[in-house]
Amino acid sequence: MKSDRLLSILLLLRTRRLVPATELAERLDVSVRTIYRDVEALSASGVPVYAERGRHGGIVLLPGYRTDVTGLTADESRALFVLASDGVHAALGLDDAIGSALRKVMAALPAPHRPAAELTSRRILVDPVRWMSGPRAAVDIADLHDAVFADRRLRLRYRHSGTRAARTYTVDPYGLVVKAGVWYLVADREGEPRLFRADRVRGAALTEDPVVRRPGAELAQVWEELRRQVEERPGEVTLRVRVHRSRLDLFLRLNAGVLAGEPKPEGGGAWLRAELAVESVEWARSLLSFGPNVEVLAPPEARAVLAAHAAAVMALYGGPGPGRPAGSG
Repeated sequence: MKSDRLLSILLLLRTRRLVPATELAERLDVSVRTIYRDVEALSASGVPVYAERGRHGGIVLLPGYRTDVTGLTADESRALFVLASDGVHAALGLDDAIGSALRKVMAALPAPHRPAAELTSRRILVDPVRWMSGPRAAVDIADLHDAVFADRRLRLRYRHSGTRAARTYTVDPYGLVVKAGVWYLVADREGEPRLFRADRVRGAALTEDPVVRRPGAELAQVWEELRRQVEERPGEVTLRVRVHRSRLDLFLRLNAGVLAGEPKPEGGGAWLRAELAVESVEWARSLLSFGPNVEVLAPPEARAVLAAHAAAVMALYGGPGPGRPAGSG
């Protein structure tokens, strides 16, 4: 609706003094000509807004203009109160600030929308931490937080997975992302996008050098690129397995990231065939938790890994326990 679009233009201009008409058109999914017509409508209604021509021009709102109109609909009001659990804000040092901000927003809401917004905050909770992930040590991201806002290069001491010694890198940060309760620094290293888990950072220090980012690259775009690389990375080994239907749901949930295609029924019985794209045959050991409900069919090297691991478990538990002589009851 035109009224919603006019309000959106006004709110965007309140956050930035000048916004290019092309950017407004792209964000609101209309033509540049429509934006100029909307600006004329705002000006005619008394809003001090005008178009500034030239290479660096755009739509301008005169400094000092204020309006008490929030323009929030009932659904928009409720959406503001569907928040993640406190851990995200606490990690950023904003746990007190978020409560204060929401109280101010509540006071500014149109009176008819306040009961629904308040009820939403009591009835909906988003917890980003996965089930049974175990307690995580507190991660201090203060230095990383400062770096992404300082627009300066960052020197990291970082320990990669599977290594003991930390390595030192100089990176150009784009921002921080929290995914499933884990914080990541998104940055370029030598011009290439990289992910750094915050809990593996052993030290971080700002340099005097300004950050150097790829032209046009923004945090959301770089994160999407890295996310695809992680999720679509082809495995080096394909495991062919058979899964009993009674454990299929759990199997799919735990192995969604490496599943290659949909499982197919095996002869119409209680078993299904599936393929998993994994890093190495050693990965097959994780399937032992399914017991006889999952069988690895190929490659033979994976079956050998499972047999050796199962034999080691049998040797541990098949004989007398610690301190018990053989043959004792």
